[in-house]
Amino acid sequence: MIFSIDRDVLLNQLLIVQKGLPSKTPLPILYAVKFEVHEDHILLTSSNTDVAIQVLIDDHTLSIKQPGKVAIPGKYLIEIMRKITSQRVEFALIEDKLIVIKADRSEFKLRLMDVEDYPEIDFLDLSDPIVLDSQLIKTVIKETNFATATSEKRPILTGVNFKYHDNHLYCVATDSYRLSQKNVKLRTHSKMFDIVVPNKSLDELNKILDSVNDDVELYINPNKVLFKMNKILFQTRLLEGTYPDTLRIIPTEFPVVIPFNKEELLAAVERVSLLSPRDRETNYNIIKLSLRPDFVVEMSSTNNEVGDALEEIIPSSDVIGPPIKIAFSSRYLVESLKSFSSSEVLIQFAGEVKPFVIKGNLDQDLLHLILPVRID
Repeated sequence: MIFSIDRDVLLNQLLIVQKGLPSKTPLPILYAVKFEVHEDHILLTSSNTDVAIQVLIDDHTLSIKQPGKVAIPGKYLIEIMRKITSQRVEFALIEDKLIVIKADRSEFKLRLMDVEDYPEIDFLDLSDPIVLDSQLIKTVIKETNFATATSEKRPILTGVNFKYHDNHLYCVATDSYRLSQKNVKLRTHSKMFDIVVPNKSLDELNKILDSVNDDVELYINPNKVLFKMNKILFQTRLLEGTYPDTLRIIPTEFPVVIPFNKEELLAAVERVSLLSPRDRETNYNIIKLSLRPDFVVEMSSTNNEVGDALEEIIPSSDVIGPPIKIAFSSRYLVESLKSFSSSEVLIQFAGEVKPFVIKGNLDQDLLHLILPVRID
């Protein structure tokens, strides 16, 4: 196996497949990147059992003298590629055991892993895809993934639920204390599906989508989903189980509605939460919101050990409803506010011990819900 290629072209593709390499695995072969060198292209494959990634390289700078396939230790190969400065790199296989990498005056010899040990990655059969805009997928991940659970107590909540019904894609994430829901009308009609994609997989997919501007094709089967982009295949396992019916916990009537300038509210919450006490169960900073009879909103925190903070906020337009007092995690509110594109947000209160809902004037298809904390 002998080929040469532009160093930047190879490094960019290696940085994509790197996202499929495991940090720990009982299968040492998975620390390798599999190279399949054909007559006119190269396939690079990585897998960590949760995620599998394959990229196709057919760049005009690629020159293949001899095909072949090898498994090269990914970590060392990527470090070498990062550090060398020459424009061109050449790879040559010696006695099936070593790969020689030449770059200007540098030469590296890496011991290979046995490519025959590399598990056969079964990428989904490609037919009948769902087509989504890459920027839409990025937006969905940004607006929902942060609200997934980090604890494995209820594994199904560590992913985002993608449900297609009646030409709408509903994307929901919840950790049982808060919820984020995005509702998107799709351009193309699709068969019904209801899947839960792990949050870690979505994080890695999001990084790859930074370099993708085209449409993405989705192929779904009961236990995995494949995202097909230009020359990249990204496949992830799905979470097993039934996602909770979250629609029934969203209140439908809101006696109190307060409009805010998003940036002003965000800054005030971050300041007040500096002194706020931590909730025992979630370990998050708890703050209080009070709507006074004069329609000024007070944000406050009281910490017996540290001190108090109080901030007055003038709502950005007319307030609906009577005075109200409610306490909640400042972190939940900060994270939900940051996911909105809107400059104005509405916070809708169903009651002092009921979940409240946040909406944005420009984000018609996005809703966040936060459960309050009981205060004695």
